[in-house]
Amino acid sequence: MKFVVTGGRGFIGSHFVELVLSKGHTVIDIDKLTYASNKTVPWDDNENYQLIEQDISTMTHLPPCDVVVNFAAESHVDNSIESPKVFFDSNARGVFNLLELVRAKVYNPPLFVQISTDEVYGDTRDKKFYEKDMLLPSNPYSASKAAGEMFVFSHNKTYGLDYLITRSSNNYGSRQYSEKLIPKIIECLENNTKIPIHGDGSYIRDWVRVEDNVSAIYHLIMNEYKNEVFNIAADNHLTNLEVVEQICSWYGIDNIKPHVKFVKNRLGQDIRYSIDSEKLTETGFKIPKNQGILKFV
Repeated sequence: MKFVVTGGRGFIGSHFVELVLSKGHTVIDIDKLTYASNKTVPWDDNENYQLIEQDISTMTHLPPCDVVVNFAAESHVDNSIESPKVFFDSNARGVFNLLELVRAKVYNPPLFVQISTDEVYGDTRDKKFYEKDMLLPSNPYSASKAAGEMFVFSHNKTYGLDYLITRSSNNYGSRQYSEKLIPKIIECLENNTKIPIHGDGSYIRDWVRVEDNVSAIYHLIMNEYKNEVFNIAADNHLTNLEVVEQICSWYGIDNIKPHVKFVKNRLGQDIRYSIDSEKLTETGFKIPKNQGILKFV
């Protein structure tokens, strides 16, 4: 199969590209090469891989392919609060532009796969969100991702464009830019600086290995699921301080207090994210549950 992957130099996208290439497929990677992109990757010289430097919100040509998988996105919530228009341009306008390019493929249009996030549901104190639940995003990042999804749904209803949407919980693993929590913890420990933690560190996220996430996405594509939404999660809920404790344990640190500094909450801070991925399990794909943060460095 021929895949067009947007944002294939980013964190999750690069792991998907690596997986797809290992399966013998062809990949055209369209990436804007922003500050968070990986400038070099081990498969740069792979004959089945091609990189095109472009912005999905302004590109005018979509290469022939079987599947478009859109990982391209601005994703750091703090940045979205400071510069929301940048997020709208990438995460909403960019999705719309890609959908229009797919719609122009009158004969054999590719499947459009939109990579979304559990944050589109908003936060929750004591329940899990299911795929059919209402979207109630809390910040410009999650709002822009939800807006992108709305364009996907509308292009399916109006033009008959086939789609697949995945909403994953927090990913972790190698090649993640240091502005995110886990690589920031690692960077601070290795540089002997304080780890900044919002509020009192009690905010809860559900963590999934990036390898498990991209394997689930690949499974859904190859088993020809379409015009559906799937949550992807590991039921692996940890407070931010519990994440710090687990990473510190990799370095033989038992007492985290000297290594942490508490900083002001971000605006619109979400308390807890939680999604149910039983629908994914019913397809025959199982993600290991409650595994904590597995060492990857």
